[in-house]
Order: sequence, then structure tokens, then C-alpha cells
Amino acid sequence: MSAPDDVTMVGFAELSAPVVRARLLAAHDRFWDVDTRPLHHPVWFDQFGGFGTLARSAAGEDVGYLLGVVTADRLAYLHLLAVRDDRRRTGLGRRLVAWFDDLARDTGARVVQAVARPENTAAVAFHTALGASAHLSQDGVGPGEDRLVLTRSLTR
Repeated sequence: MSAPDDVTMVGFAELSAPVVRARLLAAHDRFWDVDTRPLHHPVWFDQFGGFGTLARSAAGEDVGYLLGVVTADRLAYLHLLAVRDDRRRTGLGRRLVAWFDDLARDTGARVVQAVARPENTAAVAFHTALGASAHLSQDGVGPGEDRLVLTRSLTR
């Protein structure tokens, strides 16, 4: 496993959105244990790409990424956070979130939210370790489809 400091963060705005999206979807199973392909809508790369980042190794490999946005009312929403299977537990997820947090603060955001399935214990543990509080949104995405909304402050 490579050291986490061999990684460079590159904003999606500096890249070809369709090419990056295609590469990440082709490598989907290295990043995800469940099918998240429907959550990779082109809008996250094209229209909201200025808020996303790609973690690239010194060898030019895609090793992590984050899709997010800051809304007009200054809420930062972290849509997807992914670290390639061989780069987990290296601090890369925290680095991706720190990159997004800095951008969100610079845009005026005061709060960041993420949404997770209640059974996604890894995501819930990750976000709560960063200081997020969780509240249950019953039927959050439809009948019987509960979600946890994880919220944390972005104050310095």
C-alpha cells in the first residue's frame, strides 16, 4: 500500500467531467461494496463539478473522490465520498472531506450534511468521528426508505 502523502487532490473543474465520470464508473467495484452507479448522475460532474475533487496517486491512479455542492442558502451537502479499497484507513477520506470543508467555508457554508442508510455503519461512524450528529429521517427517500441525516458545523 502506498503512503497517503503520495496523493494529490484535483478539483473536477480542472478535469474533463465525462472522462472522469466514465473512469470512476468503470472502477466502481474498487470503491463501493454496493451499487451506487445511479448516484453518479452527470450533474454531479458537469454542473456541480466545482465542488468535487479527485484524489490521484503519484502514479496517476484514481484512489478517491468526493461529490458535493454548496446550496444557495449556504448548506454544504456531501453527496458521495469514496476511497479505493486498497487506500482505506490511510486518512484519505479525511483529506477529501477537509478539501471539501475548506471550499465550502470559502463559499460561505456554515454547516455540512451527508445522508446515509441507517445500516451503513461505516459511513455513520466516519461522519460521527468528524463531529456530525445524526437524526433519523423516516421515509426520507420514500415509504420504508429511512435515512440518517448527519450534520456538523463548519465553524473554524
